[in-house]
Amino acid sequence: MHNPIAKNKNYLITFFVLWLAIIGIHTGIILFLYQIEWRISLTDAVIFNTTFAILGYNLWYVIRFSLREKKSAFDLVTNHLMLSVVIIAAWLVTSYFTMRSFYGLDESYIQFLNDSLVWRTITGIFFYLFFVLFYYVIIYYEDLQDTLNVEAELQNLVKEAELNALKSQINPHFLFNSLNSISSLTITNPEAAQEMIVKLSDFLRYSLSHDKDEKASLREEIENLNRYLDIEKIRFGKRLNFRSDILDDCYDFDIPNMILQPLIENSIKHGVYNSTEEVLVELKCTSNDHYFIVEIRNEYDPEAVKKKGQGIGLLNIKKRLQLIYKRDDLFETAADGKIFKAILKLPKN
Repeated sequence: MHNPIAKNKNYLITFFVLWLAIIGIHTGIILFLYQIEWRISLTDAVIFNTTFAILGYNLWYVIRFSLREKKSAFDLVTNHLMLSVVIIAAWLVTSYFTMRSFYGLDESYIQFLNDSLVWRTITGIFFYLFFVLFYYVIIYYEDLQDTLNVEAELQNLVKEAELNALKSQINPHFLFNSLNSISSLTITNPEAAQEMIVKLSDFLRYSLSHDKDEKASLREEIENLNRYLDIEKIRFGKRLNFRSDILDDCYDFDIPNMILQPLIENSIKHGVYNSTEEVLVELKCTSNDHYFIVEIRNEYDPEAVKKKGQGIGLLNIKKRLQLIYKRDDLFETAADGKIFKAILKLPKN
């Protein structure tokens, strides 16, 4: 894994600026406090601080790959004590002999160099702790981000699995009803049965081709809904009267795929199925600043609904909307006398 200082432009700039500031302070202390000639002071600051900056930069790889294993607090402290001794010793030896090679003949500086080893060691400990703390914060942050990303991915997988499970409940339910109807029609009306098989294959082809898509345009859903209605009209004939009123700007809006069909199926199940007369099923789409609103109305017998119950269709729709939009106020049903209404509010954003 790349060093975080190299990966992040801001970290890299801060790293250089910080060490330049340290070199400046170091030079000033030696120059003014110890009265060492400015060239020697600057060289001393550059050599000692640049050497530790390089060691500290590479300390990342040791910590990242060697010290991240789960260990006891005692082992962790012991490892860092040993590593700090190695790092600080390497820093002092390298810098010390480099400066001696440059200014070994300057007795006053060599005396200062020898006398300063104690406070340089203390400074090295401070530098080591700074690098270690910085790197562990980075490691913790990266691990936290990885954990959050994995959790988000798992949540998406769970959401996708739930949505697929809900959709898989809808399609077999409709397919079972259609095959039952075809079975009956093969005896009473073979031509209608053949026509129904063609319509059913077109409907299922759309369902399969969009199975992995979360959404589809309202235009596509209406086209597929018409295929479904063609099938049901073969079953119910003139008893099923469907009417739609859709604003032009609704057609290109994306809605959860296969969400209209179970609503219409519910209208037919509780309206047309229980009636010997013509039953009107209406679909209306309007919009406001925040929502596209789809309303489906049908005439029905309240007593028949009480006996049958509402089934899984409407519950599945509510669950799907909760999973997709993370809201539970986007679907509602209402009964007004003998008129049943199902209303979808689909957010524009």
